[in-house]
This record gives sequence, structure tokens and C-alpha cells, in this order.
Amino acid sequence: MMTDIIADSLTRIRNAAQRRLDVTTLLHANSVEAIVSILVNKGYLESYKVKEDGNKKTIKVVIKYDENGRSMINEIKRISSPGRRVHKGKDEIKTFKNGYGTLVVSTSKGVLPNDEAFKLGIGGEVMCSVW
Repeated sequence: MMTDIIADSLTRIRNAAQRRLDVTTLLHANSVEAIVSILVNKGYLESYKVKEDGNKKTIKVVIKYDENGRSMINEIKRISSPGRRVHKGKDEIKTFKNGYGTLVVSTSKGVLPNDEAFKLGIGGEVMCSVW
């Protein structure tokens, strides 16, 4: 049984990018869909689509590559885990990798990238980092 669906999803995206696959499929959860949406908006992924097969939902993700065929994702890492939650205040999430990376933060206003959470003046649980 899988206990951390977010870590599984990030691993599937990482493995697909390393193998130069165009598309990968993730198990659906609202938090996973929010993270994928942020990655699409920030330009790390091309697009995503939620598919329903009866009562089972999946997310089909299209990986984005640059003109040289390299993935737009250099590193994607899970920060908080079910056994070790990592929370940061609004001042600690201002920038990541000098603005080249993104932290995905679960806040009281929903799942947000670190720059939007900083603008709103709220901190939260750091779910993952991407650059």
C-alpha cells in the first residue's frame, strides 16, 4: 500500500523526464493535481489532463523539454513527508535557488508557489521543490 501519493507522483515525473518520455500517468489526488497545476503554470511541465475511468481518476502529464531535448526540470524533490512535516514562515519562503526554483507550499489559502505565498504574507507546509 502506498502511503505518500505526492512522493510517488514526483518520482513518476522525475523518471519520465530522465527517460525522455513524452507522457506519464499519475494517480489522482487533489493535492497532486494542485502541484501539477503549479508546475504547468511555472513552465516546468507542458500540460495535464484529468481522466476518469469509472470511479478511478488519473492525471495524464505531458513533460516539457527545451530545444536541446533536456527536461525543464533539473531537480524535483519531496520536502515534507508523512513522517516529517516541514513548515516555513512567510519570510523563509521568499526565494528558492535565487528565484530560479519554486517551492510548492500548502497554506491556509490552498496550495501555492512560494512567490505567491510570500506576496500574500503567509507560510505553510513545504510540499516539494523544483528547479
